[in-house]
Amino acid sequence: MFFFKLFLLSFIPSTLSHDGFNSHLLPRPLIMQYPERIETRFEKSNEELELECTSWRFAVETNNLSPWKTIPEQCGSYVKDYVMGRGYKVDLERVSTEAGIYATSLQLSADGKDVWVFDVDETLLSNLPYYADHGYGLEIFNPVEFDKWVYRGVAPAIEPSLKLYEKVLNLGFKVFLLTGRSEKQRSITTENLTKAGFRSWDKLILRDSEDHDKPATVFKSEKRSKMVEEGYRILGNSGDQWSDLSGSFPSDRSFKLPNPMYYIP
Repeated sequence: MFFFKLFLLSFIPSTLSHDGFNSHLLPRPLIMQYPERIETRFEKSNEELELECTSWRFAVETNNLSPWKTIPEQCGSYVKDYVMGRGYKVDLERVSTEAGIYATSLQLSADGKDVWVFDVDETLLSNLPYYADHGYGLEIFNPVEFDKWVYRGVAPAIEPSLKLYEKVLNLGFKVFLLTGRSEKQRSITTENLTKAGFRSWDKLILRDSEDHDKPATVFKSEKRSKMVEEGYRILGNSGDQWSDLSGSFPSDRSFKLPNPMYYIP
């Protein structure tokens, strides 16, 4: 051991003891300096990816994201599994149940002016068959292709929404359908809704030619304004987009249905 210590001491350069010590003349400690961003060759684990996509969907539903055109590419399988699986159905049922509890708790006036407003697409009618052929939101929205789907008139009912729809009708609400669909699609929309089980609505409000360039929030706010001017009280509103529910003249209470496939401002 004594010999080993002497060996180490003799190995240290004599410049260490000099007052004019220059560290650049000696081997310096090896310090690994990482770049601020490190590209990894390893894909994220399934668990981590699911957490990120769940967080993204939460931000969508709480309206915390800026306007977006498509779902994140890495979340394609996640969104598909969600909307085609049990989770989406359970979420839809929860919204319908809570809305029904609220509707039942209200004492309606005798003048017939109490209104429940429903959006149509992804609120009453499901376009999942269309989005199944278009990446569940991975593709940029194509209005021409979507109109072709609309004119087929085969969109199925969202069952929990149909139950809520029938409940509010039986309670005595006036039912107004307020949709971003074009006035040109009135006939096929009426046919599709009726075929899917929706009947006895009081008004079906669509976009006229002067409304086509308006953002959905503006268009629907203006239509709700007109309802109020006519003396109606908007007690409930159901929609899958925040633009269905926000803006001026909102309902007393609104119910947001889940939709991670697309965003309408």
